Amino acid sequence: MSARVESAWAIRRMRPRDIDDVLAIETTAYGYPWSERIFRDCLRVGYRAWVIGCPGLTVAGYMLATIAAGEAHVLNLCIDDCARGQRLGEQLLDTLVAQARSEQADTILLEVRPSNTSARRLYARYGFVHQGTRPNYYPGDPKREDALLLAYTVPA
Repeated sequence: MSARVESAWAIRRMRPRDIDDVLAIETTAYGYPWSERIFRDCLRVGYRAWVIGCPGLTVAGYMLATIAAGEAHVLNLCIDDCARGQRLGEQLLDTLVAQARSEQADTILLEVRPSNTSARRLYARYGFVHQGTRPNYYPGDPKREDALLLAYTVPA
């Protein structure tokens, strides 16, 4: 039965027509969401961008990343509240790992808020390790929040 459920999820490249669905997730998930323009600019310049979805739910999650100079960098990864707990984040990371490997990138980097415990659990479970801290990286109210810098070694 779980194979049927897992097979219902499909990952594909993000398209401009997905941005409204992506923004709906983004603005619900984050206190300081990316703007429509940021998403459009990311697609325009060719950043790696994927969505994951299933029948009846146009977009359940998304990820944007860059790959250059032997490194991949996760810019944004988010799963809709109604689709959490189904390992969609891991599936998106699997997609990035495959892409990074095909482009000879051996490391994946990302920043995450210390307060984002669900994302931190995902990254720890996946094998990301703490590499450092970027002070005052994220906007906050009333004060800014540090970012934890995490790294993952892409298997050969």
